[in-house]
Order: sequence, then C-alpha cells, then structure tokens
Amino acid sequence: MRRLGLGFSTYLLAGLGVAVSTVLALIAVQVAFTQDGGGPLRALGEPDIRFAVWLSLWTSTTAAVLALVVAVPAAYALARFHFRGKALVDGLLDVPIVLSPVVLGIALILVFRSAPGRFVEENVLRFVFEVPGILAAQFVLALAMEIRVLKAAFEDLDPRYEQVARVLGCSPWAAFRRVTLPMSRSALVAAFVLGFSRALGDFGATVTVAGSVRFKTETMPIAIYSNLASVRIGKALGLALLLTLIALCVLTLVRAVGARRRV
Repeated sequence: MRRLGLGFSTYLLAGLGVAVSTVLALIAVQVAFTQDGGGPLRALGEPDIRFAVWLSLWTSTTAAVLALVVAVPAAYALARFHFRGKALVDGLLDVPIVLSPVVLGIALILVFRSAPGRFVEENVLRFVFEVPGILAAQFVLALAMEIRVLKAAFEDLDPRYEQVARVLGCSPWAAFRRVTLPMSRSALVAAFVLGFSRALGDFGATVTVAGSVRFKTETMPIAIYSNLASVRIGKALGLALLLTLIALCVLTLVRAVGARRRV
C-alpha cells in the first residue's frame, strides 16, 4: 500500500468497494424479499415453475454439450493453424458474443424462413416456436463462448508436447486425443460450464425464436419476464433467486478450475 501511495490506494479500494457493494446489494435484496413470507420459495414448487426449470436445465446442458463438440476442433484450428483470412474468421466467431441476443434471434428466424430453412422445418424438424428453436438459440450463444475459452487454452499449451507424441509414433489424431485433450481437461470443463451458463441465462434469442408458451417453450428467463409482467412477483422472484444461485455456483466452479490449471 505504501509503495502505491495513499491517494492511489484509496482510489483503488473505493472502486473495489463500490463494485462489490453493488453486486452484494443485488443479491441481498433478492434474499430479503424471498424471506418475506416464503412466497417465492413456495412458488418454486408449482408445476409451471418446475417445468420452466427442467426445460432450461436440459436444453442448456444439451446445447452446451453440442457446442463443445464443435468448439473443440474449431478452437484448435484457430490456435494451431495459420491461414489467409484467419483474423476475419476469428472475428466472425466473436459476433454472437457482442451481438444483441434479440438480433441473433431475428437472424435465426430469417434462417428458418429461407428456402433451405423451410425445407428443414417442413420435412425434418420444426424450430420456430418449438423446443428445437430453444436449442438452436442456446447452441449459437454457447458455441461462441466455448470457442473463446478453448482457443486461449490451446494457445497456452506448448505444441512441443504434441510434436514429441508424433515423434514417438502417434498420428495427428492420436496425439490430439492422448496428449492435447487430457492436458486441456480443465479448460474443457470451464468452457462447458461457461457455455451452459450463457445458454441458461439467455432471454432475447430464445424468446424471439421459440416464443413464450407455458408448459412448452417457457424457459426460466422467459418465465421470470412473463410472471413479472403478470404481477406474479413470488414466482418471478423465486426463479430470479434460483438463477442467481446457479450463477454463483457456476462462477465458483470456474474459479476452482482456473486455480487447478495454474497449480
């Protein structure tokens, strides 16, 4: 503190204090209102709320797993290969992260309303205002997040480990499977968890593509908005607190995984 100077240290501590106080206040008010009569906690046991929780959990988990299947080779290619237009490709994959979820949802609607999209919807699987539409929206959001995490991890991994495996007789695929993936286990877990949380908390893209139909396409964020708009405060607050709890668990897990990687 003395090396930094008293004035600068005070500035840093003040900024940290405001940031922490803001987040704690947001969590504290939810807990305080939840304890007021226990209504929000009781609301979590109602059928429509339980359906929204179950729908959100299984769709976001499925979307995160599917995204991980695509993110692993995509991130590895970006980390290891050098090709013309790589910067453009890398930037394009970041678009879902910075783009408004509503805009992303509109783009998905337009995809399903194109000629190939109509063919898929009419002959293979319906997406618009259906559960597969939820998966499509969550998949795109989770994919972008997971690629970012895995690309950084693969770039930090020394390629000499793979080169040694190749010298010892491994094929490129075997070196990737036996050396790269095991050494990136923590990053894979972190990528999945962050992709899952991104999918779980989405509202804009999901409601644009799948709509808000109770007992069909109403995920937790959509249910929070719908119940709040209908002045069912207990249900909205109960779901909000549950999402906050999940977010805290996710962040704790990611921090723990990150700490293991540094050890």
